[in-house]
Amino acid sequence: MRNLLLASALSLIVVVPAQAQDATDPSILTVERVFANPSLAGPVARGVSLSPDGELVAFLRSREDDVNVQDLWAMSTEGGEPFKLIDARALVPDAGELSEAEIARRERMRISARGVVEYSWDQQGRYILAPLEGDVFLAEREGGTVRRLTETEADEIDAKVSPKGNYVSWVRDQDLVVYDLAAGAEQAVTTDGDGLITWATAEFIAQEEMDRDTGYWWSPDERFIAIQRTDESTVDVIPRLDITGGGATVIEQRYPRAGRPNAVVDLYVHDRTTGQRLKVDLGANPDVYLARVNWSADGNTLYVQRQSRDQKTLELIAVDPTTGQGRVIATQTSEAWVGLTHDFKALKDGNFIWSSEDSGWRHLYLHGPDGRRLRAITTGEYAVTGLNGVDERTGRVFFTASMRDGKEYPIEQQLFSASYRRTGRPAEITPRGGWWSASVNGTGTAYVGNYNDPDTPPQSALYAIDGERLAWIEENRLDENHPFWPYNARQRDPEFGTLQSDGETLHWQMSTPPGFDPSKTYPVVMQVYGGPSGGGVKRTWPSATTQLLTEAGYVVFRLDNRGEGYRSARFKQALYLTMGQPEIADQVLAADYLRTLPFVDDDRIAAMGWSYGGFMTLHMLTEPKMGLAAAISGAPVTDWSLYDTHYTERFMSTPEANPEGYAASDILDQLPLMTGRLLLMHGMADDNVIFENTTRVLNALQEKSLPFETMLYPGQRHGIRGNERGLHQWRTYLDFLDRTIGTRSPAAQD
Repeated sequence: MRNLLLASALSLIVVVPAQAQDATDPSILTVERVFANPSLAGPVARGVSLSPDGELVAFLRSREDDVNVQDLWAMSTEGGEPFKLIDARALVPDAGELSEAEIARRERMRISARGVVEYSWDQQGRYILAPLEGDVFLAEREGGTVRRLTETEADEIDAKVSPKGNYVSWVRDQDLVVYDLAAGAEQAVTTDGDGLITWATAEFIAQEEMDRDTGYWWSPDERFIAIQRTDESTVDVIPRLDITGGGATVIEQRYPRAGRPNAVVDLYVHDRTTGQRLKVDLGANPDVYLARVNWSADGNTLYVQRQSRDQKTLELIAVDPTTGQGRVIATQTSEAWVGLTHDFKALKDGNFIWSSEDSGWRHLYLHGPDGRRLRAITTGEYAVTGLNGVDERTGRVFFTASMRDGKEYPIEQQLFSASYRRTGRPAEITPRGGWWSASVNGTGTAYVGNYNDPDTPPQSALYAIDGERLAWIEENRLDENHPFWPYNARQRDPEFGTLQSDGETLHWQMSTPPGFDPSKTYPVVMQVYGGPSGGGVKRTWPSATTQLLTEAGYVVFRLDNRGEGYRSARFKQALYLTMGQPEIADQVLAADYLRTLPFVDDDRIAAMGWSYGGFMTLHMLTEPKMGLAAAISGAPVTDWSLYDTHYTERFMSTPEANPEGYAASDILDQLPLMTGRLLLMHGMADDNVIFENTTRVLNALQEKSLPFETMLYPGQRHGIRGNERGLHQWRTYLDFLDRTIGTRSPAAQD
């Protein structure tokens, strides 16, 4: 369940009572303006990356005439104006329908845009490869010419430039194809992909739950390609109605539910010099997860991370690509689960860096070629959130963390550096005060930094490694030319605070309406996700939808409960085997706190959430201690036995091993306890949280003659996409909240 956080759902949900707005006042933000072009976020650069030599920056930018279509832009790091490298509309004026495989892959990656949605460099920085609407285009850095490599009926997906830039590869019709750029010819590496057999593509579980979006990996010298083979014949068929505005289609979806068989995943190494393909020995037990695959710097070792089915063991296997034989060189274990990350880096001297939560916090460690841990690179009561770069010349690592002075500080994130040659105190590279993400170049001399805070929209710039800004990539200055400027004066900075629960510190944030008067009382909307994620309480630029809520007269409140955020292992594992219990207890604590505030109307509190947040809002509405007047539940999991293996079993084990936990989290028996009104929403083609999760609740509510409201979206999957449907969704929420806790609610008339 990759986070379709409230930021996703709450980028698509709002409440604006008509009575609360003066349509003639241009400073009041309206739902119609939020779902119009250009984007109120301004010109935000996405997917920013440096060329391998650090001389060029590439990034994706939404078109002004259609915020849902992206072009590829670039700029010199020495200055000058950005220039458009690939114009999506010029190359493909009439985008057709994507294949089901590509639609599903983009859904797993949470990509809703069209046009250029991803790209990649070769290691020399000569080319940028950009898949575009099912075909593959190659931009040459010298001269800026764009070369179309494919024009086929089938989609080419997961396209890559080989490390030395001699080849381009992609997956077509379930087989891997390599294209020789010099010869201008392609060759099929595999040929038997068909039906339930797929080559070089990450399986559903890997894409949706393991943050692994590819199924093949080039060696640095281009000799080998490690290739995944997936056999889905073992996976249960879950018939799913794909209901659209034009009718319904039955999809025989292979969906591995908790406790049921997974796909069989094997790994092979294709030797391009001999044409030989060897199967990698992943052990005698086939019921494991292929978690991560990496190559050593010299290409002589293939590193495979193998995770046990119960996810309590993660092993690192060093494989000889010429024989397929491997040996376990490092192991991580946990009594709950071992999380997966991308914090693995093979060094040129044969050592490698890998992160672990052995200390109770995720930290970076240096390992020798034999897997033996040599030293801790980072230590302290905080979690490393990402390995962002390595400078092997100076022995420095660059990482992000939510930390101040060696202690966790979850509402902010900075870029730090530390030596991997000795354990010491990390150095702050970026300043405090907001939220940074970064990508460091290969030489460790510069980084692309992305920053925002409550007063600063998302900005991107190129920085020297000492933090000096060298050039703006996208300044996105909030001035009179910015699309949000007319509404900025009415945006109030959020307030942050903490609560204590079971010895843990919970962080919250709250936004109040324009013209807030603490002597008056206001209704409250509690935004919630609640499940395992990166957390939602952050010192970041607020979404426009938050301002829509405050303009409607609501106090907007969010609490990151136990289990949510990049925190300690103990904090995250509080929900182990008991999902829906400690999280709800913490939200009750939040509701109790809200009712101590003199400006909160105790009888007018509602909750809204999507995905795990939908699961949470149902349980919050049926918890008498919450006392909610209303709840909006979008695409909720209502019975964890209906959800997939890797996610559900990580936190709940299997239905057979944990029947009490599964029974307690099932919402059906709790529905008669609803304390207020319910609005239930779902996409009618959802292939992640299957629509059955909602239909069983609809049926149970009707059988119990319990009133509720429903809004269903034909053709939509786990997220509701596009300005038109987003506008409809927000208007629906507007009306529902206004009638239940807003100006038209009975409590407001008392």
